[in-house]
Amino acid sequence: MTQTLSLKLLPGEHWWGGVIHDGTAMPFGRAYYRRDLGKNLAGNQGQPLLLSSSGRFVWSEEPFWFEFSDGTLRVAGDGAVEQGEGHGDLGGAYRYVSQTFFPPTGTYPDLRLFTAPQYNTWIELQYDQTQEGVLLYAEGILAAGLPPGVLMIDDNWQEDYGSWVFHPARFPDPAAMVQRLHEMGFAVMLWTCPHVSPDSVLFRWLRMKGYLLREAGGDVAIRKWWNGYSAILDCTNDDAVAWYHAQLDMLMTEYGVDGFKLDAGDPEFYRADDLCARPTHPAGHCEAWGRVGLRYSLNEYRACWKLAGQPLVQRLRDKNHAWGADGLATLIPNGLAQGLVGYAFNCPDMIGGGEVNSFNASLGRLDQELVVRFAQCSALFPMMQFSAAPWRVLDAEHLAHCVDAARLHAALGEEIAEMARRAAVTGEPIMRHLAYQYPDGGYETVTDQFLLGEGILVAPVLVKGARSRTVLFPPGTWQGDDGSMVEGPCTLTVDAPLARLPWYRLVGNR
Repeated sequence: MTQTLSLKLLPGEHWWGGVIHDGTAMPFGRAYYRRDLGKNLAGNQGQPLLLSSSGRFVWSEEPFWFEFSDGTLRVAGDGAVEQGEGHGDLGGAYRYVSQTFFPPTGTYPDLRLFTAPQYNTWIELQYDQTQEGVLLYAEGILAAGLPPGVLMIDDNWQEDYGSWVFHPARFPDPAAMVQRLHEMGFAVMLWTCPHVSPDSVLFRWLRMKGYLLREAGGDVAIRKWWNGYSAILDCTNDDAVAWYHAQLDMLMTEYGVDGFKLDAGDPEFYRADDLCARPTHPAGHCEAWGRVGLRYSLNEYRACWKLAGQPLVQRLRDKNHAWGADGLATLIPNGLAQGLVGYAFNCPDMIGGGEVNSFNASLGRLDQELVVRFAQCSALFPMMQFSAAPWRVLDAEHLAHCVDAARLHAALGEEIAEMARRAAVTGEPIMRHLAYQYPDGGYETVTDQFLLGEGILVAPVLVKGARSRTVLFPPGTWQGDDGSMVEGPCTLTVDAPLARLPWYRLVGNR
């Protein structure tokens, strides 16, 4: 039975929540907006939650659709829709729903994900993942002066989808490769997915065991995704998950692999009438895939449903090599949205843009300034991630600026790790909206700067060619990276040459 809800918006009220990729449209309430959480999560995380700057919230355990129009919020879903109010402001509403609906577990992802930059081989190697290529990439990182960190070997290291063993021709001695990477200071993660290539011995065995998702008619489901057509592991089946875990655990014990990037569990690959061990909807399958990663402290997800408060890394979806639409300008608003629905352990997309077609289309005319500003914007997120080799695509000047951004993150790494430890206990976001920390400041529509924890204000340059930017300073005394002292609240235009990421630390108590 459909549950419905209708709320009149309060004067000056702003709302956040739902689909992370909609962060660029948040806060809601100023214009018409509609989203059906049961149909599409836009390639990123989703949460059945809406939060208000006036201390109100809407929550459901199941997907719902919502619409803002004519001063009214309308919500409808197949599950019970709960509405609450009286929690004061945005932060008050968040803290209530966090403790009530997705309480923190007290655990957090491996802190190496926070203390140094991450490196992913996707853009650099794409489908040509090889032992030689991975080692050359790692050597290039160190030679460029970048600090070592977590290194993710992306898609096509494996023998086949579902067959999670190193391809023997491309990786002749994976144990030696992992050992060498460890000696160089890297932790090693491997890309995995729930898909299984059909018409193979493994496929037939998994079908016989009943570990694969089936269509309503009973046949194994073969679904189109970005790498072709595959069967899908039924992650609502405990025995299927145990089999999958055994494959990944073998990689850790046999080769010394440290963790896994768990990709391609998007709800769009499932159907409402699919047959599975525990009946659920497409978003529920995405959630089941997310739970697979809880076994590993070194993990990463891009598509996820619910699971806020859990020790899972949530990366923003692949971005274009662009300044505006689905490019650099989306990192902060979407990152803020992650924090406001409970995904505290969040990571921006790969520096320069991880959308491979967009990046490839820019080859020969790559925007070096964009790569630098991408790195600076990412530097004081809880995590930052390189992919395209900056020493290959940048000249010496632009490379130096990216190295500086990486070193800044590493310099604050232990402080960021402590924020992660605290978030695991409190449930509060690490990357914070100004309106969360300063509810009386009128900052609800500020989406081009953010707070790292309670006391670091970050204001990256997001406009091509800009060498200054306007910064809104909340109340308190703020000491800048340039040594300046600013007494807030105030608004200032600050210099921001290409070498500078403007950031400020709160001095004393506010």
